Amino acid sequence: MPIKLIGKKRKMIQAFDEKGNMVVCTIVEAMPNWIVQVKKKEIDGYNAVQIGAFVKKKTTKPMKGHFEKAKVGILDKLIESKVDNIDEYSPGQEFKANYFEKGEYIDVIGKSKGKGFQGLMKLHGFAGMNATHGCSRSHRLGGSTGWITGPGKCFPGGKRASRMGGDRMTVQNLLVIDVDVEKNLLLIKGAIPGMRNSLIYISRSKKKIKADKKSKK
Repeated sequence: MPIKLIGKKRKMIQAFDEKGNMVVCTIVEAMPNWIVQVKKKEIDGYNAVQIGAFVKKKTTKPMKGHFEKAKVGILDKLIESKVDNIDEYSPGQEFKANYFEKGEYIDVIGKSKGKGFQGLMKLHGFAGMNATHGCSRSHRLGGSTGWITGPGKCFPGGKRASRMGGDRMTVQNLLVIDVDVEKNLLLIKGAIPGMRNSLIYISRSKKKIKADKKSKK
């Protein structure tokens, strides 16, 4: 299973491929990540690595000792990834943008932009009422959602006006156009969820891993 690295979405740009076609891309900063803890099946019940990023100055005493044990600085964000082969990783190991290669596919997890409380037309794509005479102040309402006599109520789970956005989303199989090792930047084809400078998690695509396993066979 691929490990997840912590990064930041910087901005979107337009790039051009070798044929001169315009490609919409996202610039992602793959922050330096360090392994803080290696969990083994014999001790913890499963194989996983705890990875941290974003150096900060202060933390609690227990967490300070946790970071000192791995011989890394105090980190702000931590994430855990299950892995198959635990022998490849060790505490204090560092990962940067060069962990990914140009031309490979990755998966990105982010939090979508929050759009606040929205009505049925914007949130669920309802058509709305007739915009003619006789439809008094009901143009953007959803209409009746309940039954008549039996059972005479609205069932739970129906579409209602509600909060929109702010959801954890995953975009799979995004192509890495280029890797800037010096600045720790990834140029990714397509859009990823989130605002500028929002936190994201990057991992190698399962599509790439399956292809590698077939080639080894």
